[in-house]
Amino acid sequence: MADQYQVIARRWRPKTFKELVGQEHIVQTLRNAIDRNRIAHAYLFVGPRGTGKTSTARLFAAALNAEGGPNIEPDVDSDISQSIMAGQSMDVIEIDGASNNSVDQIRDLRDDCIYAPTQCRYKIYIIDEVHMLSNAAFNALLKTLEEPPAHVKFIFATTEAHKVLPTIISRCQRFEFRPIEDTVIIEKLNEIAQAEKIKITSEALNSIAKLAHGGMRDAQSIMDQMIAFCGDNITEEDVTSVYGLSPSDELSRLADQIESANASGVIDEVDALVDKGRDLYRILIDLEALFRDRMLTSMQQNSDQGLDMQAYVRAIDVLKNSEELVKKGLSDRVNFEIAMLKTAREMNTRSIDSVIDELVAIQGEIPEPKKKS
Repeated sequence: MADQYQVIARRWRPKTFKELVGQEHIVQTLRNAIDRNRIAHAYLFVGPRGTGKTSTARLFAAALNAEGGPNIEPDVDSDISQSIMAGQSMDVIEIDGASNNSVDQIRDLRDDCIYAPTQCRYKIYIIDEVHMLSNAAFNALLKTLEEPPAHVKFIFATTEAHKVLPTIISRCQRFEFRPIEDTVIIEKLNEIAQAEKIKITSEALNSIAKLAHGGMRDAQSIMDQMIAFCGDNITEEDVTSVYGLSPSDELSRLADQIESANASGVIDEVDALVDKGRDLYRILIDLEALFRDRMLTSMQQNSDQGLDMQAYVRAIDVLKNSEELVKKGLSDRVNFEIAMLKTAREMNTRSIDSVIDELVAIQGEIPEPKKKS
């Protein structure tokens, strides 16, 4: 029987801190903590999905339990490291907070804490999606979290830190995982493609990185799907057709019609996008990014020609306010058209400030009437 296929996101999961990309500030802090023997008893990893929280928790657990003492670069071939990275260690317990969120389950964890680890130096509890714990479960954990046994460490991970009780947060060292930059994602995907012998264009990599919204795992999952769809040759057209994206030239044409306040042109461009099966919500998000780029270009050029910064600010504001309606409204096409027309109107409406400035300037040019003697 052939070996079961393992997805790219699992096969390319970081095995060392050197392979963890996009979170260098966190790696450096954890390295310093180990080097200076300032290891806390509880950590809270906060950030968007797919940015490396669970992978970092496993890597840190392996570093703390490295043979010969805590070491930021443990032997990846050792039995301890391999069992931890595979999620099979008896002393590194991974718990899903979404499905193990009752007070009774946390009480069982608390009772289990007192027993020494069987194989490792530390018994480490990694609780993913910790914000899903009930208030009673949080309260049951408080005392143990504040004064745990010397052999116990806690690592919590969450995408929604605002839902974690402040009393829990205050007992943890908090680490903020940032969305990974598109350039970093593209570089990693390119490395994967070369190793997997996949031909993928730079435009396709850019599209995948945009879709991932800063999540490396999402980017790898998208790439996996594209390989299943296209085989070993992936182009931008393949990505746009599978995910309903709009190529850059289509997006630019729509933006140009909006900037020129050509209502009929806007409707024609929207019709063409709908006929091609494009994802209208995705286009709206991409338009926000495009107008932001044009705004920055306009600011750098500091030119009197074309639209000013305030026009782009108003446009982005309209698009932002339209997101929910386009995403969840009954008719996404109608809502999208309205959003585009509103944006065109706002971009070409002069702000009251500019009108006042012009009136003041004109007033300054008008000579005062001569007084009669």
